Amino acid sequence: MEPRVAARVPSWIGEGALYHPDQEAVYWVDIPPGDLYRYDPATDDHELLHTDPPIGGFTFQADGSVLYFGGEGRVRIWDDGETESVREDIEGEEGMRFNDVIADPEGRVFAGTMTDADHSVGRLYRIDTDGSVARLEDEIQLPNGMGFSPDEETFYLVETNTNTIYRYDYDGATGDLSNREVFARADAEWGYDGLTVDADGGVWTGLWGGSAVVRHTPDGEIDERIDVPAEHVTTLSFGGDAYETAYVSSATYEAPVTDAKAGRLFSVETDHRGRPEHYSDVRP
Repeated sequence: MEPRVAARVPSWIGEGALYHPDQEAVYWVDIPPGDLYRYDPATDDHELLHTDPPIGGFTFQADGSVLYFGGEGRVRIWDDGETESVREDIEGEEGMRFNDVIADPEGRVFAGTMTDADHSVGRLYRIDTDGSVARLEDEIQLPNGMGFSPDEETFYLVETNTNTIYRYDYDGATGDLSNREVFARADAEWGYDGLTVDADGGVWTGLWGGSAVVRHTPDGEIDERIDVPAEHVTTLSFGGDAYETAYVSSATYEAPVTDAKAGRLFSVETDHRGRPEHYSDVRP
C-alpha cells in the first residue's frame, strides 16, 4: 500500500478528489485559484478544465455537468466549457467561501462555509434541488469532509478546528439532520480534513499536518493508517473497477520546503472497497 504520484500538479490547496464512474476519471480542485482538474488513470494524464476563483468544492450532476461552489454563496454549473449560475450569493456569507460539499441520495447538496481569515466561523447549508438554501448549523469551526453511511441513515461531518467528526441521524425524505453526537475526536497536532465512507461503513479522513489517511471503524476507532508522502493531506475518493483504489489530494500551503511531493494527487491500492458517491440534481 505505497502511494504513487498520479498527477504532478503542485496544488496550493488540492481538495475534493472525486471519482467519476462513467468517465473512469478523477476530478479535484485547487481552491484559491479555483482550478478544476481531471485525471485519467488509463492514460496517466491530467488536464485543467475550468478556472473560477475560488472553488471550495463540487459535485457531479445527474446530467453529466459539474456543480461547483465558490465565494460568498456562489453556486454555478459547468458543462463542457459553458457556465450557468444557480445563485450568486447567500445572505450573511459576505467574506466567506464554500469549503467541502457532498450530494445526498436525493440530489440535494450539503455544503459547508468558512472564513479564510482565521477559520473560526463556519456554517452548514443544504442546497435543495430547486436551488433554495436551508441553513442547518450556525457555529461549525471550519466545516470540512462529509459522508453518508452505507445504509444512508447516518451523516458524518468534520469540524477541523476542534478535530472532531460528528455523526447525525439523516432523514432522506426531508434532508433533515438531527441528534448530533461526537463520532471521533483527536488530541493531535494534525487535523481531520476530507472524508469518505467505504462499503463496510469505515470512515476515512485525510490528516492535515499528519502525512496520512486513516480509517475509523463504524464505532469511531482508528483501525488503519496509510502514510502519504505529503504533510498536508486533504481528502480521498475511492475509484477504479473494484473501487479499491484511493485517490488522495494534498496541499503545498504551509508545507515545509522539504516536502517535495506536496500538492500532488496520489493513488494507492487498498484492502477495502469504496462505493460511488451520489449525483447532485440542483437547478436554478
